[in-house]
Amino acid sequence: MLCTRLTNARFVTMDPDRPVAHDLGIWRGRIVGLDEEVTSLPARRVVDLQGATVLPGFIDSHVHLAWTGLKSGTPSIASCTTVEEALTIVAGVAAQVPVDGWVHLAGYDQRALGRHLRAVELDKAGAGRKVFLMHDSGHGCVVSTAILDLLPAGIEHEDGFLAEGAMGAARALRLPHSQQELAGAIGRAARQCLAEGVTAVAEAGIGGALFGHSPVELGAYQLAREQGALPLRVQLMVAADRLHEVTAHPSDGIPRALDLGLRTGFGDAWLSVGALKIYTDGGMMARTAALSEPYEGLDHAGRLQEDPEVLAATIVDGHLAGWQLAVHAIGDRAADVALDALEHAQRLRPRTDARHRVEHAGLIRPDQLERFARLGVIAVVQPNFLRSFGDDYAAIMGAGRAPWLYRGRGFLEHGITLVGSSDRPVTDGSPLRAVQFMVERASGSGRTIGPDEGVTVDEALRAYTVAGAFACRWEDSLGSLAPGKWADLAVLADDPRSVEVSRIGAIEVVATYVAGQDTVEATA
Repeated sequence: MLCTRLTNARFVTMDPDRPVAHDLGIWRGRIVGLDEEVTSLPARRVVDLQGATVLPGFIDSHVHLAWTGLKSGTPSIASCTTVEEALTIVAGVAAQVPVDGWVHLAGYDQRALGRHLRAVELDKAGAGRKVFLMHDSGHGCVVSTAILDLLPAGIEHEDGFLAEGAMGAARALRLPHSQQELAGAIGRAARQCLAEGVTAVAEAGIGGALFGHSPVELGAYQLAREQGALPLRVQLMVAADRLHEVTAHPSDGIPRALDLGLRTGFGDAWLSVGALKIYTDGGMMARTAALSEPYEGLDHAGRLQEDPEVLAATIVDGHLAGWQLAVHAIGDRAADVALDALEHAQRLRPRTDARHRVEHAGLIRPDQLERFARLGVIAVVQPNFLRSFGDDYAAIMGAGRAPWLYRGRGFLEHGITLVGSSDRPVTDGSPLRAVQFMVERASGSGRTIGPDEGVTVDEALRAYTVAGAFACRWEDSLGSLAPGKWADLAVLADDPRSVEVSRIGAIEVVATYVAGQDTVEATA
């Protein structure tokens, strides 16, 4: 007897051996058969999906759950369009905070205000308090003098704006959050993912100086799971700055590792350790992505997080220690550093199924595509960046480079695995809106950016299902609807393959199933 049979639906399986079905059977959380394999079997529960379209649950291969959940409960200046508006909100929030407390706000983006806020302005608005505004990119912040005075000597800033490592130093003054606070934030973000049809995610960096929230952050995810607040599958990337020298046996060839040799693959179907996260540069929003030529209209080309030799050594050591690597590289110069180091690492110790990833791959030159392919590197992109920020990104890249932004077709034509993701909360997390952008390549204003990089709807859906599972080493259990795989499903009100492309992003997610359970019913 089946636990559940879902019927009267259009199942888009993403399995070429059986691309569509109308019935699906579930036993103990897994798919046991389709159509004639299950239609005549008795079932404890039969659910009529009334003609809905069902896809494999979307896999978001690059998110920040804790940051998303914390941000949702933080006062924000995101709606502000002038400096005066922003400072008024800062003053209102500060008035509710003790004089010796921290005034923390989210939603900061200098582009919306016309310029960066200044420390002296935050001093006045915050009446001398410690004021911290996190940049929406995650690669910078602006702070008051009370925080600048606490920073170690030698930390550079521009009128209170701190980027990359300097931002990390400022954040460290206030951290860590408690595991219980983080577990609550993770749960809030997970429910937001489920509402958009996302059933599995890769958390893009825990425990590090840039995006970490606690030195014992992995424990917060375990706590969330123990408390029933982790309703989807999570793979955790570990920040590379957690590596340290070890005295392993010489034959192991491991110069640096986490304690006990923890690495990619540890865990179970619900919570596991994924790739080692390595940052090579910053972000385009903060103008810190490392480019080979200056930003249009600016006199600089961004920056690397460390000297290239230091970054390369970390990449090589992570590879030698057996990790899958997730190398953050947004600018083309950063991508050069990443590809050079990955190639060197593979020469030292070839691993044919390493599945190393470049996270973002925001600006990839034509000559770099062949190197991605030759090295077997996976491209994990965020299409909604261009949907939300495409006008700005195209302007700062100029007409010659804008077509190279967050590529689609270029990767696929070179045989490179193309994976979709969101980087939430940096921007919109909806996979369906990202799928729409991947096809039409239109920003929110309607501007077309790199139209030759457009892909088909099927290829875009594959980036959020089959390819996402491959990038996270989940292909045996997730990514398609086939017997033996988990019954993780996104139930949609319409078929993305048949509606007008301009309507894909607005398709309603009717229900989301994880391990055969409707997550709305499970939490009701």
